[in-house]
Amino acid sequence: MKTAMLKPTFHKLRQDATIRLETSELRAVDFFCGGGGMTYGMKQASINVIAGLDSDKNCKETYVKNNPDAQFILADITQAEITILSDIGIKTNDDNLVFIGCSPCQYWSIINTDRRKSEKDVNLLACFQKFVKHYNPGYVVIENVPGIKRNGDKSKLHTFINFLKKHGYGFDESIINANLYGVPQSRKRFVLIASRVRKHIKLPAPDDSGPVVRNFIGHKNGFKKITAGHKDKTDFKHSCAGLSEVMLKRLALTPKNGGTRKSWSVRENLQINAYKGRDGCFRDVYGRMFWGKPAPTITTRFTSISNGRFGHPDEDRAISLREGATLQTFPRSYVFRSNSMTTMAKLIGNAVPPELARRIGLALQDKSDRR
Repeated sequence: MKTAMLKPTFHKLRQDATIRLETSELRAVDFFCGGGGMTYGMKQASINVIAGLDSDKNCKETYVKNNPDAQFILADITQAEITILSDIGIKTNDDNLVFIGCSPCQYWSIINTDRRKSEKDVNLLACFQKFVKHYNPGYVVIENVPGIKRNGDKSKLHTFINFLKKHGYGFDESIINANLYGVPQSRKRFVLIASRVRKHIKLPAPDDSGPVVRNFIGHKNGFKKITAGHKDKTDFKHSCAGLSEVMLKRLALTPKNGGTRKSWSVRENLQINAYKGRDGCFRDVYGRMFWGKPAPTITTRFTSISNGRFGHPDEDRAISLREGATLQTFPRSYVFRSNSMTTMAKLIGNAVPPELARRIGLALQDKSDRR
């Protein structure tokens, strides 16, 4: 059955975008914008994000609420006309234009369990390349999971890099750990920045601050103690998933500050059948975070302790939506809009950490080596 065309929709008027095009030097279009983590971080680096584009309608309300100066374009990049950006005043050959492509990464993620659901992801970089070729922006940013580089032929990354070389873009790329860029997670990502107006563009330099969980969440950081299943009806969304009686018993036996399921694996009534005799596999599942270490990668399922080391260091529950967002470096004022905890967790877990985005934006701002 043929997929229906997703007609692009816009939440602001074209003239609004045209006015903004004339008031800032570096300006950007955020493809695959999601809930706005990259957009927000770029704005903190004084880059004027003109628009965010995404095919998921569940992103719109959150994106618009927190990034009111950017247009949200509901469109599928695999089907949208190239001229879609011309409709909001984006011009070709603009030296001060940044195209950001942080496409969904499920297909190349090492934790992906069903690649059939993500087959379309393989074509997203190629589709993004068509937009880059047509508009010829001054700058390009890519962020994705490391697998996109390890599988460079299948992911089309090698083709994209050759395209950049052919069209006169200098670039820098690497697999980085976001923990060296102000993010309290062990979150490895492939990052590429490119420019056709800079001689030697460079990724932001890492630092050794290595923030940890206690720097961001916990009572001293304003997070009150809550129990499993707590629902926060305010925009703060300090809400967490409920737990079964047997899971609460397991957590009660899991040592504080980094304990694992091994502490209750010898109890026949508590052990999980899938892990009987397999204590050495998936060690982080059902585990607690460490106060003094970075959090694990915040995924779209961080609200469930069965999907990783997402147990609170001290309390018998998984981390809350707001704790996950804070570990992603979203400010506390960032509002996530949805009636579904699952949808909000997806918006948070899929996001580029705003602090990492801010540092990438600052690297783009360096004018010392313009051609």
